[in-house]
Amino acid sequence: MGLRRGCDGIINFRQGSKVKSHNEAEDREKKNKGDRVLIMVLLHIFLMVYSVGGILSKLAAAKPFMSTAFICLYLGEILLLAFYAVGWQQFIKRMPLSFAYANKAVTIVWGFIWGVLLFHEQISPGRLAGCILVIAGVIVYGFEDGKESGHG
Repeated sequence: MGLRRGCDGIINFRQGSKVKSHNEAEDREKKNKGDRVLIMVLLHIFLMVYSVGGILSKLAAAKPFMSTAFICLYLGEILLLAFYAVGWQQFIKRMPLSFAYANKAVTIVWGFIWGVLLFHEQISPGRLAGCILVIAGVIVYGFEDGKESGHG
């Protein structure tokens, strides 16, 4: 039971260092996995909020050009886009750009949901199949990204 200097320069007991390092690595991996899940949930909430810009845009389009309602809705959309620009930077700082862009495809699904709920647009089998394909694509891409980066 002698002392040895680890790669990180910290002196550990020989017998305990493997267990401690293994447990630390395991704990770090659990924390990283939890952080990734949290970031993914926040990303999808963020993309849902971003999709509200489509609602504001559609509502503004129904108002007379340059009316007070048109200007307020249009300004709301601009403010939402400014919020989105800042928030998007924070997400792409924490995940690969290709992965973030693949998840951005869910805004199509949100647009579909908003159209049905708020504007009573029709659900066609083709549109429904398209939304299912988008969701499936994001899921498959996410699993493949985790495998390639060693996160899955």
